[in-house]
Amino acid sequence: MITKANIIEQPYSGQYEEKVYDVPHQGSSLHWTWIKFEDDNYHEWCGQFRGAQRAVALSSKYNLILLATSDYLFQIDCIRNKVTAFESSDDTQKQYQDLTVTPLGDFILADYFHIEKISDSIHKRELINSPMAMDMITFNRWTENKLLISCQELGVVDSKIELEFDATSDELTIVSRKYNY
Repeated sequence: MITKANIIEQPYSGQYEEKVYDVPHQGSSLHWTWIKFEDDNYHEWCGQFRGAQRAVALSSKYNLILLATSDYLFQIDCIRNKVTAFESSDDTQKQYQDLTVTPLGDFILADYFHIEKISDSIHKRELINSPMAMDMITFNRWTENKLLISCQELGVVDSKIELEFDATSDELTIVSRKYNY
């Protein structure tokens, strides 16, 4: 069973056992992302996925890994080491930028403008209500069950907004707003 998944740069040939996880889809880019996996026996191997690297997260609660690249959102089963679902950014018109796992085991995913919560499948998601229109969302750090998030206010280029997402209540609140005019 996969216990770790980390984005790495392209490995040297033969450095790891490698597996290509490509999906047949028209319009895929020429960019690739490499993930180093480790199982519970400390065996390491490398997976190659279509699209430029964005973020990866592992949920031991659901035994799933989500990988966001510029082209796809992949769902990988930790027990079977297989891609069990994917969605194309061409099909969804979303460019995912950040991804994390809550201390409760759910995935939190952001594109440029929205934050979503995913449980045990990329097909089961909830939009997190925001107190404002957001742009350029970045996840910073977890403190217990609270995620600190940075973003800009949509349409206000010189703004810096700090938000806090509470994983127990699924509430997103504004912590601070700064405008540099």
